[in-house]
Amino acid sequence: MTGRKRVLLAAPRGYCAGVDRAVIAVEKALERYGAPVYVRKEIVHNRHVVGELEQRGAVFVEEVDAVPEGAHVVFSAHGVSPAVVAGAADRGLQAIDATCPLVTKVHREAVRFARDDYEILLIGHDGHEEVEGTAGEAPDHVTVVNSPADAATVEVKDPSKVVWLSQTTLSVDETMETVRRLRERFPHLQDPPSDDICYATQNRQVAIKKVAKDADLVIVVGSANSSNSVRLVEVALEYGAAAAYRVDYADEVRQEWLDGVETVGVTSGASVPEVLVQQVLDDLAHAGYRDVEEVKTAEEDLIFSLPKELRGDADRRGGRAPGRGDR
Repeated sequence: MTGRKRVLLAAPRGYCAGVDRAVIAVEKALERYGAPVYVRKEIVHNRHVVGELEQRGAVFVEEVDAVPEGAHVVFSAHGVSPAVVAGAADRGLQAIDATCPLVTKVHREAVRFARDDYEILLIGHDGHEEVEGTAGEAPDHVTVVNSPADAATVEVKDPSKVVWLSQTTLSVDETMETVRRLRERFPHLQDPPSDDICYATQNRQVAIKKVAKDADLVIVVGSANSSNSVRLVEVALEYGAAAAYRVDYADEVRQEWLDGVETVGVTSGASVPEVLVQQVLDDLAHAGYRDVEEVKTAEEDLIFSLPKELRGDADRRGGRAPGRGDR
């Protein structure tokens, strides 16, 4: 115990390059085409970001058949299946693909392995938009493996020709445990050509591991449907935090969480604007946690170019580091 109240602020945290690109894509589409611009599903999994874009004229729909014929529609950062792309084309929609390039990479891997007649064990959460999009690239070849426990029951036709891929936002440790169990059953299991779990997911998990061992409490800013935010809570608990909670907004932090707590760890998921983290820090300062120490485990400077449909506009990132935008 240090005897003083303090905050350990994890870095990296917040916006990743794929989220930054997707949110800017909606903003650019609104500037260029005017409201409304339709977005299939949530552009990223964050309540605040979605609410702000709605106020600017974005309309979020579940499926493309809810979009008026000929209108502009943005596909979310999580990606879509070929069937969704075809559905948009059938309605004459002007599609803007804001799929994260790291998700697109996994899609291409699925197509390639299916073409070579591999069975694909896709580690991820059934029903998640990213998993639906990736599986939709090769539905006859993909089996979703939800957890390490599922590795004991999954069946394949040819154990000599099987490969694993993964959702990009999973727990690194849990994913590798699933792979280990799968390989026990299928010794010829092939790895993807490169790591599927995205750099930002891994970096945020590494940072919170370092924070968690010294934290009485960890607060993760992020939405309930954000897989990588939920994973950060689990990782914090696994790596030593006495308690860990996820919140969308600062006013969700409960006073009883802070009772007897000296060190609070703070981080945020990859779809969370920094303004929401700052509000948590401001409230913690009012509660006496004014000593803030940033715990940095990596530098991030990756920037993705905008979707091709929007590249005619000047890019107004203007030197802003990914993850620090406060929209």
